Amino acid sequence: MTTLKNDRLLRALLRQPVDVTPVWMMRQAGRYLPEYRATRARAGSFLDLCKNPELACEVTLQPLERFPLDAAILFSDILTIPDAMGLGLYFTEGEGPRFEWPVRDEAAVVALGVPDPEEDLGYVMGAVRIIRRELGGRVPLIGFSGSPWTLATYMVEGGGTKNFARVKGMMFDRPDLMHQLLGKVADAIVTYLNGQVAAGAQALMIFDTWGGVLTPSDYRAFSLAYMTRIVAGLTREREGRKVPVILFTKGGAQRLGEMADSGCDALGVDWTMELSEARERVGDRVALQGNLDPCILYASPKRIREGVGRVLESYGTGPGHVFNLGHGIHPDVDPEHAAALVEAVHDLSPVYHV
Repeated sequence: MTTLKNDRLLRALLRQPVDVTPVWMMRQAGRYLPEYRATRARAGSFLDLCKNPELACEVTLQPLERFPLDAAILFSDILTIPDAMGLGLYFTEGEGPRFEWPVRDEAAVVALGVPDPEEDLGYVMGAVRIIRRELGGRVPLIGFSGSPWTLATYMVEGGGTKNFARVKGMMFDRPDLMHQLLGKVADAIVTYLNGQVAAGAQALMIFDTWGGVLTPSDYRAFSLAYMTRIVAGLTREREGRKVPVILFTKGGAQRLGEMADSGCDALGVDWTMELSEARERVGDRVALQGNLDPCILYASPKRIREGVGRVLESYGTGPGHVFNLGHGIHPDVDPEHAAALVEAVHDLSPVYHV
C-alpha cells in the first residue's frame, strides 16, 4: 500500500482538520488543456480515449502536471454503464452522446442486466489501477458515476434533452416502470463503484446532473431515494481508510438538507447558494464541496482571486470544505486562469484553518 503524501481531500471530506482548503475542479482533465486535445486526437475519438486505460491515465494526470491540485479524478464518462448494458453509446459532433437502442418500454427495461465491472467495464478498472500506480501516492484518486436518475434520463431520451419529454412521460405515466429501471441502474452503479474502490479509487462522487429538473417530491422519490440506496451499498473502507462519498445534484441547492441525510460524507454545491447558507442547512452532518461560478474563469486573475476569497469567507473557519467550481470547467477557459484559482485557494485559505 502506497503512503498517501497529500491526504487533504480525504481529511476535508471527513470534516477533519487540514492546513489549507483542498482544491480540485470538476472536468479538470478536459478540452481546456491543449495537451488533452492532443491526446484525444491520438486516441481517434472521445469514446476511444475513454476505453484506452493508458491514455485515460495520461489525461487524468495532465492537470496535476500543470497545477498543484489536491486530487485526481478518473477520466471516464458517466454513460459507461448504459453502454455496458448494451444500449450502443456513440457520440456525434455538435450533438453529444447518443444511444442506438434507447429504453422506451417494459421489454427494454426487463432486458437490462447489471454489467460486471471487470468483464464489461474492465477498461475503467484498468485505468483506475494504472492511475493509482502512476500517482504513487501523490494525491488521492476520485472515482465516480452518474446518478440513477441522470443515467435513466439519457437511456430513455436516447441522448441529451431540453424538455425531458420521454423520461418524465415514463415517470408520470408508468412510475412502476421508472422505479424498475432506476432500481436496475442503482444496482449497476453500486457494483461499478465498488469495482472502482477495489481497483484503487480512494473517494467516490455521484453526479446527479439532472436531479434539479424534478419537483421536490419527484426528486425525493426518483433521484434521492436511489442515491441513498447506492450509498448504503458502497464499500466504505479500503486500505485502512474510510472511502468518502460525495453527492452532487446540479440545481439542487434547496435540497441540501435532505441530501445530508443520505449517509454520504459530503455534498457538492452549485453557485446558486452561498456556502454560509448551505453550511447552516447541513450543520455538522456532512462536508461541503464548491462552489465558485465556473464563468468567473473567463475574468481576470485578479477577479478570480477575489471570487475565491468570497467563497472561502462564505464557508468560514473550520474543517469540512473542499474548494471546487459549482459545475465543470468550461472547455474554452484559459489554463492560466485555472492556475490562478488553485494558487488563490492555497494562498488565501490557511487563515480559515488556524
